[in-house]
Amino acid sequence: MEGSSTFSQMTGAKVFLKSECLQKTGSFKVRGAYAKITTLSKEEKRKGVIAASAGNHAQGVAYASALEKIPCTIVMPVSASPAKVAATRSYGAKVILEGAIYDESWSKAVELSKKTGGTIIHAFDDEKVIAAQGVIGLEILEDLPDVDEIIVPIGGGGLAAGILKAIKTKKPHVKIIGVQSSGFPAMKKSFDEGKLLSVEGKRTIADGISVKKPGEFTFKIINELIDDIVLVDDSEIVKAMFLLMERAKMVVEPAGAVSLAYLLEKKTGKGKKVVPILSGGNVDMYLLGQIVAKGLTEMGRMVKISVLLTDKPGALKEVVDQISSLSVNIVEVIHDRLSSSIPAGTAGVTLSLETQDEEHAKQLISFLKKKNIKFKLVI
Repeated sequence: MEGSSTFSQMTGAKVFLKSECLQKTGSFKVRGAYAKITTLSKEEKRKGVIAASAGNHAQGVAYASALEKIPCTIVMPVSASPAKVAATRSYGAKVILEGAIYDESWSKAVELSKKTGGTIIHAFDDEKVIAAQGVIGLEILEDLPDVDEIIVPIGGGGLAAGILKAIKTKKPHVKIIGVQSSGFPAMKKSFDEGKLLSVEGKRTIADGISVKKPGEFTFKIINELIDDIVLVDDSEIVKAMFLLMERAKMVVEPAGAVSLAYLLEKKTGKGKKVVPILSGGNVDMYLLGQIVAKGLTEMGRMVKISVLLTDKPGALKEVVDQISSLSVNIVEVIHDRLSSSIPAGTAGVTLSLETQDEEHAKQLISFLKKKNIKFKLVI
């Protein structure tokens, strides 16, 4: 665990990052998976294990199974990241793609377990798994005994339940906040209503915490012990991922970045020692490229404009010279004369422009207006 001067300055809190994204297999999930598998009997190991996962639990179970040299079958949603599927197979697991989301994959895993006798390694609703995840809380206390607040991602709730048990038993005054994606707020709604609920959910980049219904055991612990559960949206997650890459030199997946996303957005815990848990780092490379582009836009450091110019020599150069005079970097130029929306005798030009920060971007827009350059912002 390391302190971050960058995020401390941004939030006003004393921020310490618990980087579970650096674990073997790229997430905290390997802790619970290995702890559970090592407790199985010889007969259970002979029949093998089965798990359902969007990716991180899959890799944890596959890796632990490889260490124990036992058969392993993983059911993953058809929408699972190709990188996570490939990584799971690389550990020797048999991968079956079934269902649109985790809950549907889980149903298939149950079906396979009944047919084969294989032991299901649940992603979160298992006492041994929860206990192993709770070791993270003990590690935080060991490194930072006077921690004031811990922020933890929540999907099914295994990580949060384990940390709550570990922390609240030893230091009940430590505030623990759970964070969910606004696209799948099942635990948040259950916590607010005081009873276990399911949600239909909607699309979110945080697939690792896209769970329709939390675990019964995890909900009981969380409902009793957690201080609050909050939500973040995809744009806030993108910003956190981008800043982690640029400022902390860390690649963190969407589900793993929600804790920091909340801290950056709400700036809670000012003056206090706060630990956001970065729970995983398995992110699809194609998504990573989008995160960089969208992150620059969210931070006000990338502006895309469309300009309609008279189709004559020097027209584009004149605009480019005006923009360059403001120390704005031109990243990309797309020139279009042929589209049906472009009047004859004109040319449409789309410019991707890199600015220093949001204030610089505002200066650019103001500058273009003063120079009577007719443009449209491209979202």
